[in-house]
Amino acid sequence: MATLVTFHAHPDDEAIACGGTMAMAAAAGHRVVLVTATSGECGEVPDGILAPGETLGQRRQKELAEAAAILGVARVEMLGYRDSGMIGTPENEDPQCFWQTPVDAAAARLARILAEERPDAFTVYDEYGNYGHPDHIQVHRVGVRAAEMARVERVYEATMNRDEFRRLMSKAAELGLPDVADLPDLDDVGDQMGLPEELLTTAVDVSGHLDVKRRAMAAHASQIAEHSFFLAMPAAAFAAAFGTEWYRLRGAPPGIREFDILPNGV
Repeated sequence: MATLVTFHAHPDDEAIACGGTMAMAAAAGHRVVLVTATSGECGEVPDGILAPGETLGQRRQKELAEAAAILGVARVEMLGYRDSGMIGTPENEDPQCFWQTPVDAAAARLARILAEERPDAFTVYDEYGNYGHPDHIQVHRVGVRAAEMARVERVYEATMNRDEFRRLMSKAAELGLPDVADLPDLDDVGDQMGLPEELLTTAVDVSGHLDVKRRAMAAHASQIAEHSFFLAMPAAAFAAAFGTEWYRLRGAPPGIREFDILPNGV
């Protein structure tokens, strides 16, 4: 049995970025540990979602527990920092938010979990946080430092394949997605989303676990409504968009040469 530890900024990030990899590892009998930095209390929430007196942070913690159970996660930990909100918002200035936390202080907290679990593979995000969210960038910084502290050797940056994104958007109508108004314009993708395919090292085919991934995403109903763009996708489009999860193994030469993130496969 191998151990996978996966580190994320907010509840729901785990299902979107690594849900298939986590489900596949758990189904194969490996130990999966999920750590989130915040409870995502700065997220947007539609009217009528929260119960009377319930905060968004409380709801998202419940959703995280449900999604983790769906994915087969053995242990869930939250580092307890405040959500930093989007770049330029007042929440960025909160000294208790994750973005303002000294990297070494947060990394030491995470490193204790890594030392307990001794993971065979550990996931963070790429240095841009996949799309520039401050908490996602901080996941990269804190995660990389924590791995150094705990001497974790195999650190993977979960990311998006920028070139594959462009290919998918160019055939959106063919996949049954004629209305892509809410997605970034292809000309604006630039270096703001994920990494170029040539820099990636690992492509994990999670197509056999897409039902589990989708159910885990749906568990985060305060953020991903059933009628949202992602969950309303036709099956073929959902498979095309989420059937492969992309990583860069830190320290490895660029070029996709591996198709799992645990040493002996999952």
